[in-house]
Amino acid sequence: MPKGCLSDDAIRAGEPARGPSDCRRRQRGRPPTGLANKCVAADTRPAMEVVNPATGERIDTYEEADGAAVERTLTDADAAFAEWRERPLADREELIESAADVLRENKREYAELMTREMGKPVSQAESEVEKCAWVCEHYAEHAHTYLEDEHHPSPPGTEVKTVYEPMGIVLAVMPWNFPFWQVFRFIAPYITAGNVGVLKHASNVPGCAEAIEDVLRKAGYPEAVFQSLLAPSDRVDDIIADDRVRAATLTGSGPAGRAVASSAGEQLKKTVLELGGSDPFVVLDDADLDDAAETGAWARNLNSGQSCIAAKRFVVHTDVYEPFVERFVDEVESLTVGDPMDEDTEVGPQAREDLMAELHEQVEASVDAGAEVVTGGEPMDRDGAFYPPTVLTNVPEGCPADCEELFGPVATVYEVDSEAAAVEKANDTEFGLGASIWTEDRERGERVARRIDAGCTYVNQLTKSDPRVPFGGVKQSGYGRELSEAGIKEFVNRKTLWVE
Repeated sequence: MPKGCLSDDAIRAGEPARGPSDCRRRQRGRPPTGLANKCVAADTRPAMEVVNPATGERIDTYEEADGAAVERTLTDADAAFAEWRERPLADREELIESAADVLRENKREYAELMTREMGKPVSQAESEVEKCAWVCEHYAEHAHTYLEDEHHPSPPGTEVKTVYEPMGIVLAVMPWNFPFWQVFRFIAPYITAGNVGVLKHASNVPGCAEAIEDVLRKAGYPEAVFQSLLAPSDRVDDIIADDRVRAATLTGSGPAGRAVASSAGEQLKKTVLELGGSDPFVVLDDADLDDAAETGAWARNLNSGQSCIAAKRFVVHTDVYEPFVERFVDEVESLTVGDPMDEDTEVGPQAREDLMAELHEQVEASVDAGAEVVTGGEPMDRDGAFYPPTVLTNVPEGCPADCEELFGPVATVYEVDSEAAAVEKANDTEFGLGASIWTEDRERGERVARRIDAGCTYVNQLTKSDPRVPFGGVKQSGYGRELSEAGIKEFVNRKTLWVE
């Protein structure tokens, strides 16, 4: 592989960070500038083969973009930006609202596409499409307020203000676990702000990538304002290095984030990273145990457990530990695992067979170290990449279930003897994406939430991303914010304009 190119393993967006060895920064030489190098030379590459994770059957094949296709995409995007940036914001708001209409009109079609490609239960896939429509409508309504000129104190006879102008081409490297939502979380603010987008989606959801481009086409967007590029991961370095690309955003694993940040940093280009998480779910001694157990089971197993903001580490006060675990296990065991096309299914397959195998290796290593399996713990005896909702207790320090992200339906439960110990255990991780605190005392909940090292904390609610509030992490969970006003202002030039 040419020096400076990212491997598929390094950039595979949406996968978890597997442990300390994955967190080391890759030593790479300075990537070549532009696209005229070996990474983009025309060559023979395997096609992207889509496998239905519920059946193991190959369902489609897509041709990967070669160097010439990458060059055409960037040329078209650059030309589109020159006109798109001049388009009145009111027009851009109307177009993103039209995208919401297209999403809703074709909701079932897009939901079934997600389910076939990555195994999401179809009812949850429909909810994902609805959420995409919501974020589109949010920016259709609020973009003009978020981007309004900001006036500053100035000498008599002058006008001084900050204006918000788009940057240009933004590369989005997106994951498979929420194949529509993650992309529309990018499109709605950044494209509406006047940027143009190039999507490099995960290789197991190319149909979703092309469908999203078609959504914008049906909504009336000009050609090349948003393009899906089915490029292999080893071209990402050179796309970032191209002078026409001004910024990059990635949602995915820690190694992928560090690779993109390193490449962009060498070119002095802005990045936003939303990486892995090992979110604590803290149950204090005065919590409503029925509510906490029911919500906790869903927070861990939504999307078949494949979510960066899933509740992963359950930190429970000793006074309520046993009754909570009993209720929690009952809720977990009541979840329906099955065919993701069945409306009643709540937990489907893992997105790929190899991901399920890696998850099981983490569970086995943790059990070998002393963790106890309360329920689940073995791949299911059926076709497809099915892993059952699993609960581990007595998890020893330093085992995979304790210090790594488990990107599947596996919950770890810890017993602590005080509020202070709960905070200490919640913060005992390299990640800092989200957290959930459970208590009947709202003031206590806010106090504890403020002590958690995370980008977003929720009291008596599961952690979620919402168009109305900023979303993002700290520590090894990334930097920058998406959504709300903070999100739309990540990729703009905050220009000071002084008129004398």
